[in-house]
Amino acid sequence: MNNPPSDPVDVMLVYGTRPEAIKMAPLVHALNDDARFRPIVVVTGQHREMLDQVHEFFGIAADVDLNIHSPGQSLTQVTMRTLEGVGGVIDDRKPDAVFVQGDTTSAFAAALAGFYRELPVVHVEAGLRTGDIWSPFPEEANRKLIGQLTSLHLPPTPASKENLLREDVAPQSIHVTGNTVIDALLDAVKRYVPSGDPALDAVVSDPSRRLVLVTAHRRESWGAPMQRIGEAVARLAREFPDVVFALPVHRNPKVREALLPHVSVLSNVIVTEPLAYGAFCTVMNRSDIVLTDSGGVQEEAPALSKPVLVLRDNTERPEAVEFGVARLVGTDSDRIYAEAARLLNDADAYAAMAHAVNPYGDGRACERILAATAALFGRGETVDDFDPSRQ
Repeated sequence: MNNPPSDPVDVMLVYGTRPEAIKMAPLVHALNDDARFRPIVVVTGQHREMLDQVHEFFGIAADVDLNIHSPGQSLTQVTMRTLEGVGGVIDDRKPDAVFVQGDTTSAFAAALAGFYRELPVVHVEAGLRTGDIWSPFPEEANRKLIGQLTSLHLPPTPASKENLLREDVAPQSIHVTGNTVIDALLDAVKRYVPSGDPALDAVVSDPSRRLVLVTAHRRESWGAPMQRIGEAVARLAREFPDVVFALPVHRNPKVREALLPHVSVLSNVIVTEPLAYGAFCTVMNRSDIVLTDSGGVQEEAPALSKPVLVLRDNTERPEAVEFGVARLVGTDSDRIYAEAARLLNDADAYAAMAHAVNPYGDGRACERILAATAALFGRGETVDDFDPSRQ
C-alpha cells in the first residue's frame, strides 16, 4: 500500500471456474478502464474449457495460467496446487492486493497465499452463509475461512453484510456492492447467442412454446438426491407434453449417471452439453421457469423476471426467497413436481413470482468495488452501498 500516488495499484485477480470467470469479467474490464489500477489476471483453470469460453466471450486474456486441473483431483490437491502456484506468482509479480471471488477451494487457497505474504485480500461476493458447515460442501467452509483472511469485504447484499457483522467483522471494512454477476448478465443478454443445438434453438425462437430450464450439479446432491431431481423432471415432462425442458447437463459422470436415465427417452426434454455463457444467457432469458441448484443462476434469473425453484434444502442466497422471486423446493421429487406444476398451471401463482425486483444487483457492482478499493489505498472515496429496497 506504499506505492506512490502516481503509480497504479497492482491488483491480482485469481479465479478458475466458469462462475468465477463470469463474475470477475466485468471487474477485469472496469479495472483496465481505470487509470488508478493495473489488474493482473491469474487463472487456476480447473474449469478449463468453460473458463476459456467465458474469456473469449468477454474478450479477456489471462496474464498467468496456472492450469492446476488434473482428472479426479481431490480438494486437498486443488488447495496445495493453488497455494503453491498463486504464491509463486505473488513473489514474481509483487501485487499490492489479491482479489478472490466467492467460495471455491481455489479462492480460499489464493486468499491464504495472499495472507501469508501479508497482502490485503479483497473478497468479492463476501458474507454468504447457510449456517451449515457441511452444506454446501465445501463452499460454506471456504467462504468463512476466506472471511478470516480478508481486509476488504464486498458483500453483494445487505443480508450478506449482516452475516459478516454477526461474525464481528469491522464495519468499516464492509461495503455492499451488489453482485457483479448482474453487471455481466446485463451485458450478455444484449446479444443473441445460439446454443448450437437445432432443437433448442428452434424452441428459443418460437415464443409460443413454454420452456423450463433445468440445471443441477452440486456435490451434496450426487447420488439419490440427483436421481430424485431426474425423476421429477421426467414426471413433469410426461404431465406437460407441450412444455419443453432444456437440460444442459454437467460433465461430471456422477451427475450424468443420476439424471440421464430418467429423461433421455423423453421427446420434450432437450439434453445438451454445458452451454457456453452467452448461449446459456440466451436460453435463460427465453425460459419461463428455472429449476436450479446453482448459486449464480439464483442471482441471474430474477434479474430476467424468471421464477426460480431452488433444488436445494438451504441457500446462502435467501434474499430471492424473501423477495418472492425464488422458492426452496429441495430434492424431493414430489415437492419439485408440485411446485413446478403449480407455476405451469396457475397464471396468478406464476405472475406473483415473475417480477423484476432483483435483490442481487443493479448493474453498478463494479463501480462500487472500484470505489471501495480506491479508498483502501487512499486513492478515492467510497460510494453509497447497494440497497435493493431503493429499486
